[in-house]
Amino acid sequence: MVQITRKPTRSVRIGNLTIGAGAPIAVQSMTATRTQDIDATVALVELMAAGGPGLGADVVRIAVDSKADAAALAEIRGQTTANLSVDLQENYRLAELVAPHVDKLRYNPGHLYHHEREKPWQEKVSYLVEVARDNDCAMRVGVNCGSVDPAKKAKYDPSDSLGPMLESALDHCAYLDSIGFTRYCVSLKDSDPKQVVEVNTRFAEARPDVPLHLGVTEAGIPPEGVIKTRIAFEQLISRGIGDTLRVSLTVPNHRKFEEIEAGRAIVADIYAGRTRSVVDYGLPTMNIISCPSCSRVENEAFVDLAERVKEMTQYARDHAITIAVMGCRVNGPGETDDADLGLWCGPNYVNLKRGEEALGQFGYDEILPRLKAELDTLISQQA
Repeated sequence: MVQITRKPTRSVRIGNLTIGAGAPIAVQSMTATRTQDIDATVALVELMAAGGPGLGADVVRIAVDSKADAAALAEIRGQTTANLSVDLQENYRLAELVAPHVDKLRYNPGHLYHHEREKPWQEKVSYLVEVARDNDCAMRVGVNCGSVDPAKKAKYDPSDSLGPMLESALDHCAYLDSIGFTRYCVSLKDSDPKQVVEVNTRFAEARPDVPLHLGVTEAGIPPEGVIKTRIAFEQLISRGIGDTLRVSLTVPNHRKFEEIEAGRAIVADIYAGRTRSVVDYGLPTMNIISCPSCSRVENEAFVDLAERVKEMTQYARDHAITIAVMGCRVNGPGETDDADLGLWCGPNYVNLKRGEEALGQFGYDEILPRLKAELDTLISQQA
């Protein structure tokens, strides 16, 4: 066993779980069923949590985007004892409807910008804190590379993607502390493992007291998605950074438990000293990033499409090109911007982008030939 000295973060209670303060690293996952499909969502929650603490998911996150989702969540809560977290996006006001039924609220500082834009973010966070306190909830400040607060992003050079993420997280921590709420953790996620290591290391140096939730966002399809995540986790956890984590994989619902299995295996390997150098993992030069399937996916064909993109691009695996495949309108438009080619999937069409330039909408049965044509053009330009 490897002796790892954990960062001395404070403890944060999430339902019957405590993270931080040296507690075992918790493993989380997220449902991918439609939240309003109560039976399917309960079944997936139970599948993820199967085996109890240390075996199944310690926390399961559910997305809520509407009052109908919130009503469904109340029914779900009555049918499971798992620790539940809710994922709030633009409509932060839904918090008061869902907080009575969950153990943790997750909000994205960047997404707070989109709802009630005339209000300062501090006022919105104060509301969330009031709701959390009234309902005995912890909170997670979830900062993502593709949805950073525009006001923060504007202050930095476009080449500096980590500066606005870090400033956003630190500002929110400082504000939460100033109003006396310390029952929170923070996540700073990017699709690039190197960026994840850098931004989380910098945050841990600035705020060693705050528990960190680790993750590589849009890690993609196994095994590459697991490898990318392992690269980041090995470097962070071995330095004592990280109190809870998620492995975000693009897999169908019946395989969602692979996220928990991968997370547990990575932690066990790190503590057993079974790690390798980054170059030993043999990732292809081409980088395919794809978001984990979740309840916001508007067409379940997204998961199959991601697999077909991976298969179709095998001939180009030695080219330094990034292709992003996103499953919904929430993350799709922004989180494909930094890719050479980006696809974000709607109910009936796939939106194709070259960098930030929109190239049009294509049917699910039409998109691959057009993507290949764009990929071939990029390859010829690199020659």
